[in-house]
Amino acid sequence: MRVARRIQHLAPEGAYQVLARAQSLEASGRKIIHLEIGQPDFETFDNIKRAGINAINEGLTRYTPPIGIKNLREVIAQDAGCRRGLDFHPDQVVVSPGAKPNLFFPTLALIEPGDEVIYPNPGFPTYEAMIRVAGGIPVPVPLLEEKNFSFDLDAFNQLVNDRTRLVILNSPSNPTGGVIPLADLQQIAAAAQQYNCWVLSDEIYARIVYDHDSVPSIAALPGMMDRTIIVDGFSKTYAMTGWRLGFGIMPKELADKVQLLLTHSVGCTSHFVQVAGIEALSGPQEQVDSVVAEYQHRRNVIVDGLNSIPGVTCQRPLGAFYVFPNIKSFGCTSSELANLLLDNAGVAVLPGSSFGEYGEGYLRLVYSNSIENIELAMERIRQAVQFL
Repeated sequence: MRVARRIQHLAPEGAYQVLARAQSLEASGRKIIHLEIGQPDFETFDNIKRAGINAINEGLTRYTPPIGIKNLREVIAQDAGCRRGLDFHPDQVVVSPGAKPNLFFPTLALIEPGDEVIYPNPGFPTYEAMIRVAGGIPVPVPLLEEKNFSFDLDAFNQLVNDRTRLVILNSPSNPTGGVIPLADLQQIAAAAQQYNCWVLSDEIYARIVYDHDSVPSIAALPGMMDRTIIVDGFSKTYAMTGWRLGFGIMPKELADKVQLLLTHSVGCTSHFVQVAGIEALSGPQEQVDSVVAEYQHRRNVIVDGLNSIPGVTCQRPLGAFYVFPNIKSFGCTSSELANLLLDNAGVAVLPGSSFGEYGEGYLRLVYSNSIENIELAMERIRQAVQFL
């Protein structure tokens, strides 16, 4: 079958491929510890579930405006603005079924064939995919382990130019858990203004930050709100991955165009899901704080466990729920080691190469799992690599 060139490069996400292999092994009777899928292991909070159920019972199951219901956009504008020290208007908010449409559609709205787009590598695979579908030229910038996986600014400064139309940021990061410090954001912002390009800031993990810290948003820097698209959502913070609820915040003129892309693709986001989103943001937040504290405890356990394994070194990430240990000393590829750990140790992880060329030499492990399973996984990994 002949397909359009714009999609010939598309490939499955590595996480789903590893999950399928792991589930196949489980079906044969193997006990597998899942550290490959990036979703919370907590249930959606009870007050959010009740709000969604009540909305269904009230008949809120019909079409909504493609851009999202007014009440939710008002709550998002207020909450997101308060957390970032900005004043957002509801007309800047675009609600979508999951965060991915607000990654993809602004890219489609802004990128012409031949435009260059800078993005983090290792990074979320959708970034490169959406750049290529839009006809853009992907320009990867390495994330440096020695900088806690922030941008290689020397490389960035060499790559950004008059052809750069968009710069993609992700902080805290998938797959590294790294946070871009304010000083780095200021340099990126200065380049964006110099070359008159947009910034797409993926902030889906902004609430999952440790040591009582917070993550700066590039949109809050002088002159940046008018050229920044913030992408966020409910999946990670509120354990709502299957509800499919995300949002983008951007200048109104761009929001109007993105709304049209939603209109002619997904149509709209489920009404009852949006009502649940209102409850998530306006209801009690103590459970979010409790979950983040538990993630921090798990982070410390997995980082200490990995660093105790000869040949493995691991940064202590500042956010998200991923670690990205360095496994270069073993002399094999990240895919070879990930396969060995799954087949021989029953531990499902992702090779760093799933996240781009600069991810080679690393593994991604998700610590949204119990302390008991994390500790067991560390012991299994220790046994599996001792003779490499």
